[in-house]
Amino acid sequence: MFGIVRPCRHRLGESLGAQWLAHLCGLCLALRGDHGQFARVVTNYDGLLISVLTEAQAGRTEEGRRTAGPCPLRRMRTASVARGEGARLAAAVSLVLAAAKMRDHVADGDGLLARRPVALAARRVAAGWGRAGQRTGSAVGFDTGVLLDAVERQPGVEALAGPGTPILTVTEPTETATAAAFSYTAVLAGRPANAEPLAEAGRLFGRLAHLLDAVEDRHADAENGAWNPLTATGTSLQEARRLADDVVHGVRLALREVDFADPKLVHVLLAHELRTSVERAFSAPPEPPRQDRRGLLAGCAVWTGLACTGQLCCGEYEDPWSRERRQAGCDCGDCGDCCDCCSCCGDGCDCCDCGCDC
Repeated sequence: MFGIVRPCRHRLGESLGAQWLAHLCGLCLALRGDHGQFARVVTNYDGLLISVLTEAQAGRTEEGRRTAGPCPLRRMRTASVARGEGARLAAAVSLVLAAAKMRDHVADGDGLLARRPVALAARRVAAGWGRAGQRTGSAVGFDTGVLLDAVERQPGVEALAGPGTPILTVTEPTETATAAAFSYTAVLAGRPANAEPLAEAGRLFGRLAHLLDAVEDRHADAENGAWNPLTATGTSLQEARRLADDVVHGVRLALREVDFADPKLVHVLLAHELRTSVERAFSAPPEPPRQDRRGLLAGCAVWTGLACTGQLCCGEYEDPWSRERRQAGCDCGDCGDCCDCCSCCGDGCDCCDCGCDC
């Protein structure tokens, strides 16, 4: 499971934690329901934000939830999970972007993908995911063409980038894609006036996702000789951090212009947790050189094993692709005082559900 917004259950509290899990499981089950079991490998933490935004605007209804059966990732418990157009839009976006990511791995010749038969199979999987995303997007009235256009333009933008190129030139396609997805949640929720501020929030979120990915990958990219936007454009970590901090502030400002039925979970994820994501990316120590990084397909196989045994849900595990040590989303052993989650709002807020006086 991947994404920059990886909240700790301790900070979310019981109620918001249950809501977050409902959207995560809803995305996973929407992928399975429309596209089969294998499509569940594209489930990611950032994709579920689309489902969260839709419900936060429309309000939670009985029709928007269903009871799902036992699952290893929920320690074989049943749960109330999100369903409906928000979850399906999240699935469409996740599929299209996962297809793009796989094509990038093929182009870079990562791991086993350097072998022609494996690369050919991966291209077929990516093409299938792209078509599946288009079908699901069309089913909810969303034109995935803007996502596909952004994906197709990205290699050309990167090819033209060099020392002195503004880093925001490189992040633009990602910004455009996420802006479109965020904005369309207003249409699904029946609140068209929210489309403009949500597009701004989405644009900034896409910028941050691209920046943090570049920051976290810079050592591995240098080791493997892979293209990295920070290195290619000569952007310093200090400048990247400045831009990231500006994004966190900008997203909070944009969200203030959105009319939500229930803003709590959105605020926690897109205000508090974005700040945490920035701190995590820029404070992480350099990873030691690794010669045995797994390819995409091998990593997917390992991911499946971790998912089936519940290790992705709880405790520490080895990243299926990079082999870095990771902490599961609900491992709260070192997340500190829950009151820390409210410190980003100068005048305080009541978004936390942890029972503390923030």
